[in-house]
Amino acid sequence: MRSLTLALAAASLTVPALPAPALAYASGYYNGKVWRDGQGRLRCKRPNGTTGLIVGAAGGALVGRAIDTRGERATGTILGAAAGALLGRHVDRNRRGRCR
Repeated sequence: MRSLTLALAAASLTVPALPAPALAYASGYYNGKVWRDGQGRLRCKRPNGTTGLIVGAAGGALVGRAIDTRGERATGTILGAAAGALLGRHVDRNRRGRCR
């Protein structure tokens, strides 16, 4: 009985979400990563760099800790995390082609 209730709840949540994308595709308003705004201009979705920022900070912290071998190594970890975050964000934002 419990699994039947969960299945019905899951089905009831997915049904209202189905018609919205279908309407957007049918009207020509949205086509993948490119869409038209209210004034008819083409817009595109670009990455904001959050994933690159997080991955770069983690990797930079590990590299900074490995390079700074004297003392507490906190300075190397912090500087490595900051540099890695900036580099990772830059790479993530600019690695995809431009929208035209």
